[in-house]
Amino acid sequence: MPTIGIFLSSEEHGAPFLVDTARRAEEAGFRAAWISDHFHPWTETQGQSPFVWATIGGIAAATREMRVTTAVTCPTVRIHPAIVAQAAATVATMLDGRFALGVGTGEALNEHVLGDAWPAIDVRLEMLEEAVDVIRELWGGGNVTRYGRHYTVDRARIYSLPDEPPPVLVSAFGPKAVEVAARIGDGFVNTGPAKELVEQYRAAGGKGVAQCGTKVCWAADEAAGVRTAHRTWPNEALPGELAQVLPSPAHFEQASELVTEEMVAESVPCGPDPQRHIDHLRECLDAGFDEVYVQQIGRDQQGFLDFYAREVLPAVA
Repeated sequence: MPTIGIFLSSEEHGAPFLVDTARRAEEAGFRAAWISDHFHPWTETQGQSPFVWATIGGIAAATREMRVTTAVTCPTVRIHPAIVAQAAATVATMLDGRFALGVGTGEALNEHVLGDAWPAIDVRLEMLEEAVDVIRELWGGGNVTRYGRHYTVDRARIYSLPDEPPPVLVSAFGPKAVEVAARIGDGFVNTGPAKELVEQYRAAGGKGVAQCGTKVCWAADEAAGVRTAHRTWPNEALPGELAQVLPSPAHFEQASELVTEEMVAESVPCGPDPQRHIDHLRECLDAGFDEVYVQQIGRDQQGFLDFYAREVLPAVA
């Protein structure tokens, strides 16, 4: 049976709202969650950016069965991988086997905030590979000292560890990143029905779960859903590498002025027609993903949860 999880947006909601939504989602039948890890929202309209590790602690206390994956954490620039290793180990003890660390090369939007240079993608991939190695070595429980190309660790040891280290899932949106994901990851993360990337990941020897994230905007009226999606997430329709290189919400708002409601309506399922939502999820599953995580755009999370529990989850299952 495919897993359909909920995608919790740290760009759009504060921590108390996210924790409550996770609790309600579990009650509605969702057994897995993605949660984004951001310092900034993409746009001012989204308007939030809680610290993901504190939020996950609240979710751990509010749920009983829900698995949680960061989608995704960048362990390379803004936060040293040794600190990510400690944070992930701590929440893994709280979730008791229900946590996975999703990692990626990040976006300038979040990673420039300490004044560090934003490297080219080849360098970021090299940094990610070294960071994951640092994290896994620290999860081994011993004293770690290493002088790598990008990271120094000096006599560090993580004392609070889970019984088993969590899996590390690697986000990849291009061929070079997919090769890295297949080499170092316990799973693969992407957004949208990227069949060719799933196939490349498997062909390169990638094992473990393949997870896909997507956005929808359930609303009682389709036009209202489109307006909400366009107002809140116009950046979803921006092409190419803009998501990785623009440094501030103001820049994303400027670029998003080129995005029309029609463009958003084409890419984001909106409105109350269950078949459109079902078909979209099946497209992701047919692309080879094992799990699909759905983000409801807007404040009406309960309406979305009720709709999916009643009309969508049973049909996809």
